[in-house]
Amino acid sequence: MIGAPMKFVLAPDSFKENMTAQEAADAMAVGVRDVHPDADCVLVPMSDGGEGFIQAVAAAWGVALVETDSVDALGRPIRAAYACSGDSAVLDVASCAGIELVAPADRDVASSNTDGLGVIIRDALDRGARRLLIGIGGSATNDAGIGMLHRLGARFYDAEGAELRPLLADLARIARVDTADLDVLLDGVDIRVACDVTNPLNGSTGASAVFGPQKGATDEQIPVFDAAHHRFAVVSGHEDDALLPGSGAAGGLGFALRAFCGAELVPGVDLVAAAVGLDEKVRGADWVFTGEGSVDSQTIDGKTPAGVTAVARAHGVPVMVFGGRIKDGSENLLGIGVTRIVKVGDPDEPLEEALRNGQKNLRRAVAQALADL
Repeated sequence: MIGAPMKFVLAPDSFKENMTAQEAADAMAVGVRDVHPDADCVLVPMSDGGEGFIQAVAAAWGVALVETDSVDALGRPIRAAYACSGDSAVLDVASCAGIELVAPADRDVASSNTDGLGVIIRDALDRGARRLLIGIGGSATNDAGIGMLHRLGARFYDAEGAELRPLLADLARIARVDTADLDVLLDGVDIRVACDVTNPLNGSTGASAVFGPQKGATDEQIPVFDAAHHRFAVVSGHEDDALLPGSGAAGGLGFALRAFCGAELVPGVDLVAAAVGLDEKVRGADWVFTGEGSVDSQTIDGKTPAGVTAVARAHGVPVMVFGGRIKDGSENLLGIGVTRIVKVGDPDEPLEEALRNGQKNLRRAVAQALADL
């Protein structure tokens, strides 16, 4: 008697600047069927609050995306999409102030801000949304959210009473914050934030020190930006909020949403897992495959592979994690139920070539991992 085909749940995040979560899941499925042609492949593209967050939740809700005019992190006009259903809207910073929207040669963290997210929030509110679900992964910003706050009505003043621009370059000069218009706009609005990190706003594990270099901040700028973040928290009367986990997310956007907008920060992967019904889909699976572009010491703290592993472990299903880069600290995943961590691609392959061959390399890595079994 022929047994039932093996069931594989393929639940990767995007591989940043390489593959979307859907493209990664597709590549995994081809790799699985290279070894097990009759396999039952269940594709579940995931996100922890960054790129692909809106698409994952919108698909689960069964709603189409809407578009609006916005701006990117440098203030350049763009069209940005979000999902809206009844009084609920799902939006994210990656679609407007995302790092993938700014070419490496153009990235300037000191001149970048989150104004674009504020534009989209206002559009959603104008459409009648009173419940906002906001993903804040993948930003190009380090402005402590003042661009977004300014667009929503907050005003910033220096010690002489002159109004300041909502830019990181002026953050350290803020002496007073007026939130009267912001408070009126957001009265009665419920905001939940999908956050994929646990970093505080400032300090050695804060936004500037940990994420600043990824966004182009120099060694000389990092302590300056960190001090500006700390001063802003003190001046605004939200020093305690700055210390909480997640306040350093998206260059301090987590702090702004929590302290000024009354938002609740929750692990993004948990929100997406619930929305897409990951728990039910994992039941009875033989394997769960997940992954992301870089698997490192931060992966265990709220990133997609860790969240997916938690669901799989609850059902006794083994997990393989695939990463374009495997760094120190990735081995921590082995202690929470991951069976194996697999490097995607040849370590000697030049970065540009590896990015160009992302789906092909992932397919090959999946097939080879299964062949090894």
